[in-house]
Amino acid sequence: MTLSPRPVSDSIWEGIRAEFTLPALEQVRRRLAELMEDPEPVMQQLVRVFIGAGTFCPGFQFLPGGRLHPTVMMLFQRALELQIPHNCFTAWMVTPSHLLTGSRPVDLLKSSPAPLLRALESFGRG
Repeated sequence: MTLSPRPVSDSIWEGIRAEFTLPALEQVRRRLAELMEDPEPVMQQLVRVFIGAGTFCPGFQFLPGGRLHPTVMMLFQRALELQIPHNCFTAWMVTPSHLLTGSRPVDLLKSSPAPLLRALESFGRG
């Protein structure tokens, strides 16, 4: 599957919602405010997706306790540098990649980040 700035299919959003959750941005803001005194620094770093008129946050970026997954944040920062749109980055995270021997980036978050970065760089150039 080739991802581009075209709209991401509803089936991808539904898959993310089912497997990882896809809460609305305001839900995330409220939850973070319950967990920490100042949620704004975390809010500034969030991967956000824009579906219709709503803004949502894929659950794969969160660790227990509301912390952000460091590998996801590193990849997302690089995606921004490569000018990969939020929605495309999110879809890339859950799409099997031939550069990752058919694995999805999200499934390799506990592994070395080097192959993920190489795959993201390739995606950004493509």
